[in-house]
Amino acid sequence: MTDGSKSGMIAARLRNYFLTGLIICAPVAITVWLVRSFIEWADSWVKPYLPSFYNPDNYLPVAIPGFGLLVAIVVITLVGFLTANLVGRSIINFGESLFNRTPLVRTIYKSLKQIFQTVLQEQSSSFKKAGLIEYPSPGLWSLVFIATDAKGEIAAKFDERGMDMVAVFLPPTPLPTAGFLLFVPRDKIVPLQMSAEDAAKLLISGGLVTPDHKPLANAPPRTITQQKTA
Repeated sequence: MTDGSKSGMIAARLRNYFLTGLIICAPVAITVWLVRSFIEWADSWVKPYLPSFYNPDNYLPVAIPGFGLLVAIVVITLVGFLTANLVGRSIINFGESLFNRTPLVRTIYKSLKQIFQTVLQEQSSSFKKAGLIEYPSPGLWSLVFIATDAKGEIAAKFDERGMDMVAVFLPPTPLPTAGFLLFVPRDKIVPLQMSAEDAAKLLISGGLVTPDHKPLANAPPRTITQQKTA
């Protein structure tokens, strides 16, 4: 074996070691950075509103990271507790009435409240399923998150035309935080067994991270129609 081939093998081995270490260290470092950034952001928003006596930064030599986040969690939980009883609910309703009387604030508040109620409702199935639709042209398929059946006026208009439509969210790659709301015929959606979390990983990685697939034994492919009636 020549010196050149030995050097090439050593370089290739070092490269593989580096890539292996990068695969392990990069997710850890990014996760730590994101968590730290979120905690610092929460502290920067909450701590300035704390009374001086309750702010540990005023009498401790070292700041306590995450104290503001802890206070925010306690306050949010307390608001939820108050909402569960009559007196607290009356206070919340009074506050909401003030928002509802302000034209611009009313629109923003109602929209945000409806979004959070839909996403965080315990019994909601929004975005818990992933599927495929033939988009943007025949022969090309896109990964989507299945939201819900068409409702309200939109559902009524579809019913007049004898159309059974489902709302899906079509996100872009690699940041699935924005995208398009599409209404697709139920029989045009190919449901997937993968979870919404695995589908998000597939999108963010640009198709590089593919979840494991465990086909159901002796089970024919299910359609959205079959899932609805099951």
